Amino acid sequence: MPCRHLLLWLVFLAFAGTRGFAAPNVLLILTDDQGFGDIGSHGNPVLQTPVLDRLAGEGARFDRFYVSPVCAPTRAALLTGRYHLRTGVSGVTRGYENLRAEEVTLAEVLHEAGYATGCFGKWHNGRHMPSHPNGQGFDEFIGFCGGHWNTYFDPPLEHNGETIQREGYIADLLTDAAIEFMTANRETPWFCYVPYNTPHSPWRVPDANYDKFADKNLDEKARCAYAMVDNLDHNIGRLLATLESQQCVDDTIVLFLTDNGANSPRYNAGMKGYKGSVDEGGTRVPLFIRYPGVIPAGTIVRPITAQIDLLPTLAELCGVEIAESHRQRLDGRSLVPLLTGAGEAHEWPARTLFVDGFRADAGRARLKGAARTDRWRAVMSRPGQWSLYDMSADPGQEHDVAAAHPETLAGLSRAFDDWFADVMAIEPTYPPIPVGHPARRRFELTANEAMLEGDRGGIAYTGEGGAGWANSWIHNWTSMSAFPRWEIEVLEAGEYAVAAQSTCRAADVGCEFELTFTPAGDTGNRLVEPRTLTLRVTDPIDPPLLPKPDRIYSDNYQDKAEWGLVPAGKVELPEGRYVVELRMRARPGSAGIDLKGLLLTRP
Repeated sequence: MPCRHLLLWLVFLAFAGTRGFAAPNVLLILTDDQGFGDIGSHGNPVLQTPVLDRLAGEGARFDRFYVSPVCAPTRAALLTGRYHLRTGVSGVTRGYENLRAEEVTLAEVLHEAGYATGCFGKWHNGRHMPSHPNGQGFDEFIGFCGGHWNTYFDPPLEHNGETIQREGYIADLLTDAAIEFMTANRETPWFCYVPYNTPHSPWRVPDANYDKFADKNLDEKARCAYAMVDNLDHNIGRLLATLESQQCVDDTIVLFLTDNGANSPRYNAGMKGYKGSVDEGGTRVPLFIRYPGVIPAGTIVRPITAQIDLLPTLAELCGVEIAESHRQRLDGRSLVPLLTGAGEAHEWPARTLFVDGFRADAGRARLKGAARTDRWRAVMSRPGQWSLYDMSADPGQEHDVAAAHPETLAGLSRAFDDWFADVMAIEPTYPPIPVGHPARRRFELTANEAMLEGDRGGIAYTGEGGAGWANSWIHNWTSMSAFPRWEIEVLEAGEYAVAAQSTCRAADVGCEFELTFTPAGDTGNRLVEPRTLTLRVTDPIDPPLLPKPDRIYSDNYQDKAEWGLVPAGKVELPEGRYVVELRMRARPGSAGIDLKGLLLTRP
């Protein structure tokens, strides 16, 4: 260990030694689509967040902390300490949000050190084992795994792979679950990750919060967002009150941050850009860290930092050693010197942070991105088109100074290209859906993870833009030549019962489908010929759509009152990769079924 780092570590131990060091608890709170400006103490003229403001004052407030422009990439980088493109995550839906199984998360690091681990909220880094929270180090998971949830009141949620039903508003229920976890594990160090899904749309919030922002001259989205943040502030207060009632405030590291910029044009502290943007307003977010006795109250951290720094920081604060082979794979650095006062800001090594824009299946194309130093932000708004901003003199990015500083821009754009080539050394790809993980019996091939083939005019996804969002299903299936296709990987050979989660109008009863499992490439399958099953719809299943209590209507957040199961039989599948296709062979009516997905179940 270099002498300077050894000195910093000794100073930290001196802090810890004065308080009888024991492994601290970690409460990590992440909110969804809450921007830097959605905090009262960040100058918001309308919104009051007394709990968050108090939390910021009791520890460290970060002045320039950065994340990715959208949800899943931020979460992947936060959990692994690595830029998201290294982890296999390149988008927010259709499987592009899935962490690779071999990635090591913060939960796995702490679990290995003896921590109880729980995740309560929106995961958004894979719904299938082993990318599921239970496969990435979390003992307990209550929440949902997709990019959004359709039901905010009395929601059906998942508990370790099983559906549960609870009554109330979703943020309140997630808080309840986190409190239950912290209480149940009071005798052991715990890591409690609470990734709330608000203020992400749909725009649904209790009246008590919504009514507070009447007559505030706000557009409807801003009003809903502020109402949801008001609800969050109350719930975060409940989490902190639990620490007080359990007398573990001094033994708990509390972190609060958000996953990207605000999800609508509203107060943004004068920054350019919102969610999805690689400008300052799309990627600069709040970060507050409280650890009494170690992090002095009122600390302001001014150097640029990012979500990739939190894993090494928390490992050091918790006294957990990271294996050197793993440490070398991290992109982040420990922030302990900045938090404890052991190192002055001017001694902090200069760095450049990088951000990549939303890409999904764009492969190696450079779409948009940015390079950020303490002074400069270089922005590629579209392939090859760069601008440069002096953020010290021009925090609102009003003046492109590329012409005045060509060498600076050239250096930052080259650095971005080098970084991009490095993090894309293993290109993120559309991942096969794992089937047969030993920890599960039920395996779902969701409609939104299918590739729609054939006549695309005769098959579509529900939801805005038809992109195949987290809860979309296949509908308007009118073409006999159109079909969904999935790629799967059977992890454990066995016999699987197969059924379609679907609905069908009475006029379309009699539809018949052929379901095939075809070995994919040279994957070592012992299966030579495709397995074929026949699926026949013999009864109508035509439930209504569920009510939508939207403050602002959107057809992207919709579901049906129920889904039927149409059995297709059983299939014996050896280990290996397969292409699964569902093709319509008979259609007595004008359309086929609405398809939520295929369900494979083993004994």
